[in-house]
Amino acid sequence: MKELEEAMGVRLFARKTRALALTTAGHTLLDEIAPLLDMMDRRLAQFSRRNRRRNVRVLLPPFFASELFVPRLESFFALHPGIDIQVDTVDPWPSDHPLSADVSIVLTNAEPQGVKSVRLFPVKLAAVCAKGFAASVARLGREAFRETALIVQKARPFAWTHWANEIGLDTPDPRNIIELDTMFSVVRAAERGVGIALVPEILCEAWFRSGALVRLFSLQLETDDAYFLVSRFQDAGKPEVTAITDWTLEQFCRDTDAGAQQACA
Repeated sequence: MKELEEAMGVRLFARKTRALALTTAGHTLLDEIAPLLDMMDRRLAQFSRRNRRRNVRVLLPPFFASELFVPRLESFFALHPGIDIQVDTVDPWPSDHPLSADVSIVLTNAEPQGVKSVRLFPVKLAAVCAKGFAASVARLGREAFRETALIVQKARPFAWTHWANEIGLDTPDPRNIIELDTMFSVVRAAERGVGIALVPEILCEAWFRSGALVRLFSLQLETDDAYFLVSRFQDAGKPEVTAITDWTLEQFCRDTDAGAQQACA
C-alpha cells in the first residue's frame, strides 16, 4: 500500500490504531478502478471454470443427433455438470471415427476396426405417411404403391424393392420415386403428404407420438447397417470419454436387439 501511494504521489489510506480507512483521494481512485477490478474478477472466474471443466467432442449422423441424442442431453448434464459437449454433424453418413472426435456414433454395415466399438442397434425401416394421408393409402391398398409417390433416402435407392419383397408385394412401380439426400428431408416430405416414405423407426418415435407420421404396416425392413459407438483405445480412460460412453450405452442399448444388449452389458 505504501508503494502504491508513492507511485501515485498521493495519500490513499488514513492509518488508525487498529484499521485503515480510505482518504478522499483513495475513495476517488477506487470509484474509478472498480469497473476494472470487477472485469478482472469475472475474467479470472471464467478462466478458472474453463480449466476445471472438461470438454468432449462427439461426431453423430445429423438425424440421430436431432431425434435421439440432443433431446436426451439434459439427463447427461444432470449427471455431469462439469463436462461440455461439442457435437459435429457435418458428415450425413459417418462410417469412420475421425481424429477430430473423442467419441463417434457411426453408421456402417461392419464393426469398425482398430477402435473400441459397441453395436447400439440396427437400422430398421418402416413405411410411413402423413396422418391425413393414411386413409387414402388404406383405401387404395396395394395400389397405393402404384398411385402414390414413394420417398426414399438417396443412399438407399433399392430400399423399396427390398421392403416389397419382405412383405410379399411385387416390385413397386410407383407414380414417382423421390430420392432425397438427408433423412430429415425424407421425413419432412412424408409429413407434408408428398408420398409414402421409408424411415428408420427408432429415430422417428417422436414423429409417431406427435401424430405427424403414422406407420402403414407392422413390418420393418432390417438393413445391413447398424449404429456403433466408437472411440480410440487411448481415449477410453479419459473421464469425459468414459462419462459420455456410459451415458450413451444406458440411453441407447435398451433400444437394441438381444445380441447388442449382451454386448452393452
